[in-house]
Amino acid sequence: MSTYKLYYFSGRGRAEVSRLIFAAAGQKYEDIRYERDQWPSHKSEMPLGQMPVLEVDGTKLPQSLSIARFLAKQFQLAGKDNLEQAKVDAVVDTTSDLVSKYMPVHFEQDPKKKEELILKFLTEELPKHLQNLETLGKLYGNGGPFFVGNHLTWADLFFYEMGGNMLQVDANCLDNLPWLKKNRTEVEKQPKIAEYLKNRPQTQF
Repeated sequence: MSTYKLYYFSGRGRAEVSRLIFAAAGQKYEDIRYERDQWPSHKSEMPLGQMPVLEVDGTKLPQSLSIARFLAKQFQLAGKDNLEQAKVDAVVDTTSDLVSKYMPVHFEQDPKKKEELILKFLTEELPKHLQNLETLGKLYGNGGPFFVGNHLTWADLFFYEMGGNMLQVDANCLDNLPWLKKNRTEVEKQPKIAEYLKNRPQTQF
C-alpha cells in the first residue's frame, strides 16, 4: 500500500485539484501545508524548489498537473482507455489555457493596469474559454453531466476548482453555459466530494 504526502501552502491554489482527487478516491494522505514564512526553510527539500510536491513512497514529484494526472491514473479517474484519457487531457489543457490567461490579471499590482486587464479578461478571454469547455462537455460527455464518458474524471475536478475561482471574479460567468453549470452541480453532489468541501479550510484561492 503506497503512502502519499502532498506539500503545498495553506491555500487551495495549484494543489487543490490533487486534494479533490484524493477526496473523490477516498484515499488517505498527509496534507502538509506551509505558511509563507515557513517556506524558505523547506524550499531546498523540494526537487525544483517549488510546490506543490507529491511524495509517493519516498519519491518526490513536482509540477501540479503531473501530480494530478498521476493520482488520477492511480485511482481510476483519468479515463477508461487511451482515447478517454486523451479527451480528459484535452479538457484539462483547455482549462489550463483559461488559467494561464487569468494569472497575469491575478498578480498585477498596479491598480489602473489591473482594472484594464480585468476588463479585457472578462470581455474577451473568459467567455471564449468557457465556451470552449462547454463545447467539449457536450462533445465528449455522452449526454451526461461529466466531461468524458458520462463518469467522473479529474477533468471535472479540475474545472470545478478553476471554475470556482472564475465565479469569484465574475459571479455570472456561467449564466449562459447550462452544461458547465450542471457539471459543477453534479461534482458537488458526489458524496465524498461534498464531505470534503464541507470540511476543507476556507481560503480565498
